[in-house]
Amino acid sequence: MAGTKNVDKQASAEGLALAVDHPKMLSGPRTAIKRCMDIMGALIAIPLCAPLVVVTAILIKLDSKGPVLFMQLRSGVNGKVFKIYKLRTMVVNAEELLDQLIDLDALEEPMFKLKDDPRVTPLGRFLRRWSIDEMPQFYNILKGEMSLVGPRPEEARLAQRYNHWHRLRLLAKPGLTGPVQIGGRGDLCLEDRVRLEVDYICNYSIWKDIEILLMTVPAVIRGNGSY
Repeated sequence: MAGTKNVDKQASAEGLALAVDHPKMLSGPRTAIKRCMDIMGALIAIPLCAPLVVVTAILIKLDSKGPVLFMQLRSGVNGKVFKIYKLRTMVVNAEELLDQLIDLDALEEPMFKLKDDPRVTPLGRFLRRWSIDEMPQFYNILKGEMSLVGPRPEEARLAQRYNHWHRLRLLAKPGLTGPVQIGGRGDLCLEDRVRLEVDYICNYSIWKDIEILLMTVPAVIRGNGSY
């Protein structure tokens, strides 16, 4: 029975791979329109967010020792690695402490999310709850490494462990928000995440991006999976 499920899953993945071999969002004028939306959105958001970023930076310095920004390697479109920028929500040596909490080689699937991560600072929990820590990613969008809307940007070391099915989500630029962010965030398993994102890629439209952007605010207010 398990073997049959695996065969069905593999066949489904292969079928979707064919479907997104030349996805609509990566061809025609949609690409240029999406990029223009990203640039305009980032140019508008950066000055609007600047006062909150400054205040948050001061609070981070008062809350714990270490830099204000946290930088990490993430996998972008087609697996190209880039450096993502976030406001720091963890202790300075968070990356070193991870080995004491998670054995990446023992994971059943290439993802993890700790609900009560001891590395997160008191202020960091608040910043994560309201997605304030994500604001520096408008700079990643302006640089062309990310989009306003797209698949969730995954850590490069986890993306290296993806199978063929998981790698389908790397066909599009990662987004500041996206189907996963409005669909449950950390509460979703990897299979559900990939399914949502592949559906987004296969059925892409500019209106879909606008819909997701509009749904992001209520999703942040609900706070599901924001840990």
